[in-house]
This record gives sequence, structure tokens and C-alpha cells, in this order.
Amino acid sequence: MTAEIRIERHPQILEITLDRPPANAINAEVSRAIYAALSELQEDDDLSVGIITGGGERFFSAGWDLKEIAAFDDVDAAVESAFASPGGFAGISEFWGLKKPVIAAVNGMAVGGGFEIALACDLVLAAEHSEFFLPEMQRGFLPDVGAVQILPRRIPYNVAMDLLYTGRRMGADEALRWGLVRETCAAADLRARALELAGEITRGAPLALQALKEVVPAIHTLPLPQAFAATKPGNNNLPIYQRMLQSEDFLEGPRAFAEKRAPVWKGK
Repeated sequence: MTAEIRIERHPQILEITLDRPPANAINAEVSRAIYAALSELQEDDDLSVGIITGGGERFFSAGWDLKEIAAFDDVDAAVESAFASPGGFAGISEFWGLKKPVIAAVNGMAVGGGFEIALACDLVLAAEHSEFFLPEMQRGFLPDVGAVQILPRRIPYNVAMDLLYTGRRMGADEALRWGLVRETCAAADLRARALELAGEITRGAPLALQALKEVVPAIHTLPLPQAFAATKPGNNNLPIYQRMLQSEDFLEGPRAFAEKRAPVWKGK
């Protein structure tokens, strides 16, 4: 792994820390490193949940490395540097095959693409001093690696458009009020709280966790009859869900409940 991210393995949890002072800005190399770490999460059967956080206390991530972009003479090359990495921007924005949940532990300012990294995650925790903002409009482009696509679906439309148009800063309390973050906590407690939450998630059956991540995006915008039809045996469009229905773990949960013991998941 590069010196610009750190990874730490915990039981069933992979913790990824952006470590690129002073602002944990993202370039193509960092995007590839994050993608490699998330691929490890995806492929390792001993891992169930990921965490992404930032090193230091001021920035979660300042997003796209604009100083590096400013050095390009050719606009096509500049654009390509943001979009060419596997998994999309920051290795996560378009990692459609990632079927394990990821928690964003936002430890400071989530600016532009840093905000979009958080939007790409399944759950967001935020330190109380954190701020979220999208200054792209004032930089000559759009936050189009996640914010314009996701934010109006995640919070009220008018609030999302306000943030997109003005670039104003949204504090952690406001983000909590709109449901963008799950909870806020003191900065000193953020890492422990993220690990605690990840540990709670790991208690779920591995295939069920992956099936949930597969199913919800697939049915989220469907009319209810089609959404119910999608979650029936035999729907080959949701292969992980179908594997879950046929798995040993599908019976292990009820048996463990009936026998008043903890389930022993096999992930198959």
C-alpha cells in the first residue's frame, strides 16, 4: 500500500485511513490505493465491513487535488486524472461490485470530493467539528463524482440544491438533522465509535450483509410491486440474494434462535 493511505485489520473489519497531509487530497495514485484496499475488503472472506477515515484532526479529505490539476496544460488530461482510476473517483464512487458495507468516519472537513467519498459509503459518522461543503461551482466545474447524483436522493431536494449552488458549509449538527449522518460524537471518540458500529454490523450473517447492499440500490427506485417481485426466489438479477436464500446460514439463524445460542455463520 502507498504511504498516502494506511490500512489496519481488525477482526472482520478493514480500516482505511487517508494519510496525505495537509488535507488528505485525492489524486489518481490515492484513488488506486483506496480501490486496492476496498478490493481486499471485497475478496477476503474474513472481512465483512470497511471504515474510511482521514488522518489528522482538520480534514477528512479536501477532495480532488486541485494543485495537481492546476499543473496540467491539457484539460482532457486533467479530467482524465479524476475519472480514470478503477472504482471511479477515490476508488469508491463507482465501485459497483463492492458488496460489503463501508462506514465513513468523518473527522473534519469533507470538501468537494471528500464529501463525495462520504456519500459513497453506507453509513456516515461525524466528529462534532466536521463540516461538509461542495465548492466546485466556484471552481468552474460540478461535483459530478457523487454529489449531483446522490445528494438530492439522500436529503431534501431544496437543501441539496442549496449546498450545490452556494458551496456553503454544513456543520455536523445540520448534517445529522437532515439524516445525512447517523450520529455525531466528540473527535476523540470517533475512531472507537466507528469500530464499535462496524463490530455491531459484523454480527450479521456475511451473505445477508452482502445481499442487503446488493438489493437496496437495485429496488430503491422501483414501484412497490416490482420491488417485492425482485426479492423472491429465482430472480437471477440479484445473485447474492439468491445465494443467501440457498445458503446454510439461512437455516443457521433460525436454528440458533430456537436453541438459544449465538449463530455460527459460514458465509455459505
